[in-house]
Amino acid sequence: MRESSLRLRSYPALFFVLFAAACSSGGGSGGQNPPVATPGSPSPPVGLTLPGPRPAFGPRSFVTFESGQVRPLALSADGARLYAANTPDGKLEIFSVSGAGLIHINTVPVGMEPVAVAEANNGDVWVVNHLSDNVSIVDMAQVPPRVRRTLWVGDEPRDIVFAGSNRNRAFVATAHRGQRSPVNPALTSQGAGRADVWVFDADNPGVGAGGTPLTIMTLFGDKPRALAVTPDGSRVYAAIFNSGNRTTILPPGNFTKAPPLGSADSVSQPNTGLIVKFNGNNWVDELAQTYNSRVPFTLPDRDVFEIDATVDPPSLVRDFRLVGTTLFNMAVNPINGDVYVSNTDARNEVRFSGEATRASTTVRGHVADHRITIINGGVVRPRILNKHIDFSRRFGTVDERETSLSLPLGMAVSADGSTLFVTAFGSGKVGVYATGELVNDTFVPNRNNWIELSAGGPTGIVLDEINQRAYVLTRFDNGISTVDTVNRIEVSHLTLFNPEPQSVVDGRPFLYDARLTSDNGNDSCATCHVFGDNDALAWDLGDPDGSVKPIPNVFITISPAVSPFEFHPMKGPMTTQSMRGIKGHGPMHWRGDRTGAARGTGETLEEAAFKEFNEAIQAFSGRQTQLTDAQMQLFTDFAMELSYPPNPIRALDNSLTPDEAEGQRLYNTGIVRQSTGNLEVCQQCHVLNPSRGLFGTAGLMADNSQPGEPNFKIPHFRDQYQKVGMFGFGFNTPAATGQQIRGFGYNHNGATTSNFILADLDMPPAQLRQIRAFLFAFPTEMAPIVGQQVTLSANNGVEAAAEIDLLISEGMATTPVPRCDLIVKSVIGGEQRGWLMQADGTFVSDRAGEVPVSRTDLEAFAQVPAQALTFTCGPWGSGVRMGIDRDLDGILDGDE
Repeated sequence: MRESSLRLRSYPALFFVLFAAACSSGGGSGGQNPPVATPGSPSPPVGLTLPGPRPAFGPRSFVTFESGQVRPLALSADGARLYAANTPDGKLEIFSVSGAGLIHINTVPVGMEPVAVAEANNGDVWVVNHLSDNVSIVDMAQVPPRVRRTLWVGDEPRDIVFAGSNRNRAFVATAHRGQRSPVNPALTSQGAGRADVWVFDADNPGVGAGGTPLTIMTLFGDKPRALAVTPDGSRVYAAIFNSGNRTTILPPGNFTKAPPLGSADSVSQPNTGLIVKFNGNNWVDELAQTYNSRVPFTLPDRDVFEIDATVDPPSLVRDFRLVGTTLFNMAVNPINGDVYVSNTDARNEVRFSGEATRASTTVRGHVADHRITIINGGVVRPRILNKHIDFSRRFGTVDERETSLSLPLGMAVSADGSTLFVTAFGSGKVGVYATGELVNDTFVPNRNNWIELSAGGPTGIVLDEINQRAYVLTRFDNGISTVDTVNRIEVSHLTLFNPEPQSVVDGRPFLYDARLTSDNGNDSCATCHVFGDNDALAWDLGDPDGSVKPIPNVFITISPAVSPFEFHPMKGPMTTQSMRGIKGHGPMHWRGDRTGAARGTGETLEEAAFKEFNEAIQAFSGRQTQLTDAQMQLFTDFAMELSYPPNPIRALDNSLTPDEAEGQRLYNTGIVRQSTGNLEVCQQCHVLNPSRGLFGTAGLMADNSQPGEPNFKIPHFRDQYQKVGMFGFGFNTPAATGQQIRGFGYNHNGATTSNFILADLDMPPAQLRQIRAFLFAFPTEMAPIVGQQVTLSANNGVEAAAEIDLLISEGMATTPVPRCDLIVKSVIGGEQRGWLMQADGTFVSDRAGEVPVSRTDLEAFAQVPAQALTFTCGPWGSGVRMGIDRDLDGILDGDE
C-alpha cells in the first residue's frame, strides 16, 4: 500500500506489534494446516468511516467507572457508628448504630470513587478514593464531620489498614505508578515490582499539600487490591489483584493440538498460539506436551505478601503462592491468625466454549472456581465453595444454582474465630462457614450455609456482635442490609443516595449475577470481565461446533481484507479485553466478529454488536437460554456507559515529556523503516481524535499480516500502561529471561512482551523509545486531571497554592474538549457548602441567591480553622451534580 513518492505503507508492519486492545475476550484453536477458504465469501467493503448512526461524544453528568469496592464499610471502635463508602456519589455516609437499627446522621463529600474506609486510633476516618488517587482524612471530632486533609498516593488505591505496635501506621495499597508518586514506574524494565504499599504515620501524615509517606514498599506483583492486619497489628498482608495462575502464551507455531482440527463445515483451523501452564516442573499444554524450551522466563506467582509492620521501615517477611488467580479480599482470624483470601481460580488452560460436542473440553459453565483460600501455619489451602456442582452435566440444576456462591468478595470473622461470613457478589447472598470445616474442607454446601439478601451485589460486610448484627453493602442498589446473625435472616434494608442513571442501575446485574446468567450459579460475565474490566489472562474460547462466517465489517482503505474473507470459529487464544470505552469504537472482539451488522432502526453498530454477546451467556456461563431482548437491552445500555479512567502516566496538566512529544509527532507523521524506506504512519489507522471520542481506532478493520487469521479490527491504545509485566519473547531479538509478573502481554494473544512492544521493526532505537513513551501516555476520555484533589487549610496555603493553580488552569482548558469541571467543598459556619467554577474563573455557590465569588474570596474561608476547602476536578459535564446540585432537580443543595 504505497502512496506518491513517500512510499506510504502505514498499516501491516506497525500494526503487527501495536495490536494491543479492544473489547471482550476471544477464543479458538490452532492447527497444523493453513486456513482453507470456502467459496462464496465476498470481499468486505472498504472505507474511512463506520455506518451510522454514530454515538455522540460530549459532556456527561455522571461517568460510570465501575470501581470495585474493597472495604466499603467500617464500624467505629465503640460500635456507635457505621461508616459507608458511597462509591458512585463520592461521599462517606455515617450512621448511628443501635439495637433498633441504623439511622443516617451525616454525609461527607470525599474523593471520586471511594472504595475503602477505616477508622484511625484518634477517631478520624480515612477514605480511599480509587479514581482520585488519594485518601481523604475525615475529622469526626467536628460537627458536622468534614475532610481536614487529603493525602496523595499512587495510582488507583484500593485498600487501607492501620497497623504497627500502636496501630499508628496507615498502609495503603496502590499500583506502582501515578503522577503523584515519586516511584519510577519502570514501564520498560524487567524484574520491577508493580504493586506498591504506601505507609503513613497516622498521627503525622507529613508535610506538603499531599502529605509525605514514611516509606513506599514495592512488591513483585501486578497491582494490589486487598490488605489485612493481624489482631496485634504486627503483620500486614497484601494481596495482588490479577495475580495470575502460572499460565502463559506461546506465539503461533503450528502446534499439535487436540482434535477437532477444523470447523464443523470442514475448514482447517488457523495457525494460532498455545496456552501452556507450569505444573511445578514443566510448561505443559492440555495434551501434557512439554514446552520448556519455548518459555524463557519463570512465573513465581507471588500472590500474598506478609509485611512486618513494627520495624522501621516496615519490611517484607515472606510471600505465599498459588493462592488464586484473581484475589478479591482478605480477613484474619482473631484467635489463630489464619488468613482467609476470597478469590477465583481461572481455568484458562482449558480450550473451547459452548457445548463443544466435537471436542473433549470446554469451559462452559465452569470458567473458574470460586474459592476461599486459607493461609494456615504458612500452608496455602484453597477451598472450592461450589464443590456440590456436577460440572459433567450439560446443564445445571435449580438446586445447584441456588446453593452456589459466585464472586466471593468481602469477609468478616466472628470474635471467637469460629465463623466466617463471606459476601457472594454474584449470588446476592452472604455465605456462612465454620472456620474449622473450611480448614478441613469438610463443609457441605447447602441452604444452611448462606443468608439471602433482598438486594444484589453484596460487597463489604462488618459484624456488630454487640447487637448480633451484620451490615452488608449491596452495590446493585447502593444500599445497606442489616442481617440478624443468630437467626441468619435479613431484618432491614436501606438505600444510599445514588446519582447513577437508571440504565446503569438496571443493567448492572447482568454483568455480575450468576443466578441470573448461568444454570448452575457458578459464573457470570464478571468472572473474566472483573468489575467491567479484564482478568489479565488469555483464553482459547473458540467454538469447535461452529462454522465459518463472512466478514461484513468495513476495512480501512489502505489495508483491505485478504483471503479468506471469513471468521473461523476456532480462532485461538486471545486476551480478555475490557468492557470499558466500547461506545463509539466499532465492532467487538479482537477480530471484530461481534459485527453489529444486524442493527435495528436508530441503533448504533456498537449497541447491536454488544447484543451479539447474548450467545456467550449460553456458551460461557452455561445458561440454557439466552436473555430476553428486554434484558439484553438493559445489559447493553449499562455496557455503553462504562468508561476508562484517566491515564496515570501522562502529566496532570496534559503536557508531554520530550520523548512523549516526539513520539506523538512520529505517531502522526510516521517512521521510515530503514530496510525498505516505507513510511509507517500510526495515526492513519489508529486514529486519535479526542474531540470525536476516538482513542486509537475508528473501529475499522485491516489486514494485520500475522500468522493465523489475517483480518482483525484496528484496536485502541488506552490501556497500554496496564499491560506491562511480561518480558521475555522477542521476534528477531534474543529473549529476555528471569522472573516475570504476568504471563500475558501485548497483541491479541498476549504473546508480544513488554520489552518488544514496537521493537524489531527495523527502525531507529531512539524513535522506537519515543513512540513507546507516547503509547504509555496515550489519552483516554478522561483528562489526567480528572479526580485530582487538593485540600486547602489554614496552615498549608503556600504548599497548596500551586496545586490549586493547576486545577484552575485545567478547569478552564477547553482544547480540544473541556478537561474538567472544578468544584469546591467545605463546611462553613457549621454547614456543608459547595461551589462550581465558571468559565470566567469565578465560583458560583450552591445557593441561588448568592453572587459568584472570586478565588481570593473563596480561599479566605479556609483561613478559619476547621474550614478547609477541598478542590476537585470532576469529569466534563459533572460539575453541577458534584458541586452544587446533587440530585440535579434544579434546586441547589444549599437551598434544599
